[in-house]
Amino acid sequence: MKRKVPLAPAQEAQEKKREKRRKETRDIRWDHLDNTAHLFPVIAGESMSNVYRISVTLSELIVPKLLQQALDIVLPKFDGFNLRLRQGVFWYYFEENGKPAPRVREENTFPCRFIRQNKNRSYMFRVTYYKYRINLEVFHVLTDGMGGITFLKELTYQYLRLVHPELKEIHGDSLSSDISLNREDSFLKNYKKSSTKGYQTKKAYLIRGEKLRPGEFGVMHGYLKVPELKEVTHRYGVSINEYLVGIFVWSAYMECLHGMPSKRPIRVAVPVNLRPYFNSITTKNFFAMVSAEFHPTEDTYQFEQVLEIVKNSLRQQINREHLEQLFSYNVSNEKVWIARAVPLVLKNIAMRMVYTSSALANTTTITNIGNIPVAEEYRPYVELFHSFLAMSKGQHLKGNICSYGDTLVFSFSYDLIDVSVQRAFFRKLAEDGLTVEVETNGMGENSR
Repeated sequence: MKRKVPLAPAQEAQEKKREKRRKETRDIRWDHLDNTAHLFPVIAGESMSNVYRISVTLSELIVPKLLQQALDIVLPKFDGFNLRLRQGVFWYYFEENGKPAPRVREENTFPCRFIRQNKNRSYMFRVTYYKYRINLEVFHVLTDGMGGITFLKELTYQYLRLVHPELKEIHGDSLSSDISLNREDSFLKNYKKSSTKGYQTKKAYLIRGEKLRPGEFGVMHGYLKVPELKEVTHRYGVSINEYLVGIFVWSAYMECLHGMPSKRPIRVAVPVNLRPYFNSITTKNFFAMVSAEFHPTEDTYQFEQVLEIVKNSLRQQINREHLEQLFSYNVSNEKVWIARAVPLVLKNIAMRMVYTSSALANTTTITNIGNIPVAEEYRPYVELFHSFLAMSKGQHLKGNICSYGDTLVFSFSYDLIDVSVQRAFFRKLAEDGLTVEVETNGMGENSR
């Protein structure tokens, strides 16, 4: 029988470190990317960050130290944000991060910049502040706008509890009772085998022009009163979303095509939140893209005609059957065993090609996050929400809609000097009798 020789102190310490690393490796949580998320790491970079921003404006100046403390408390409770991205042989995947939360910083650059994980403690989101505003910027691989809103609201609640101890006495540091932390892949759960492609790939009319300097990013917000907006949309017989998308199409038609026929249609990609259609509460991405299309083939169209075409285009597509068809095609392709066995480097090439054809099939993207509810006890401290998107291939002007209380904000993000489409958009709203207040960060032709 062999006698066990004791290790030297240095060797024993090394062996303990190795055992600790092995245990940590075994305990680390990992997760698959959802079907939509597979694309984002492939196409993301400095010129196309795939980062969106949601921000909340409070009634009091932000206290940076307490905001950092709030993030430190909230982040460990959100498995969907406490992640880093890893590259495998066949797919990207998520791995639990576990590092200290990223540093909260005062905003001093343009929004929606590419998030470099190695400079952000491996996290795929950032939190900044400016005066009264808290900004959450998220790499779309993590979650869509609904998941981002959930995280920002809980961060804001925790921050307000630190600023106002009387709120903390009521709630402590717990998350809201109605919050979902569900991480199911609802694409995978709800898809049906399909070989029918629903997304557009035919090229659309693209808005072009002289671009802002590299790294510059234009933002223009328009503030509208919801009761007024409802009166106008009722008059036209359309929803708020249909009306605002229709006005964008009209503005592009008049300012870019000058009311003339075009070989290519103006086509607006409109993301649809799938959760209500499929009874999902997931915090992963779960949306599909429909397209509002207007193809001017005749000499003259009136606004009412354009709006009717946009309305019909959207209503034909926004139903459970069609939405299911849209994402089922993508999931079916992902599950083909030959595709699954292809190395990631080859998958990336194929996905870039597919993305380019689909991206150029849309003039722009307009996202409607909808009305953002806030728990009653926090409402006195919350004034507004804003949201907007980064640029993508061929799309140099994008729109985003969100509302809080009786105020709706339509936000343009852009990297073109010419802002004539944005001006025409808000001018048309005013012509329809709406009170519009416009705010901009100064980027565009008026700043030159």
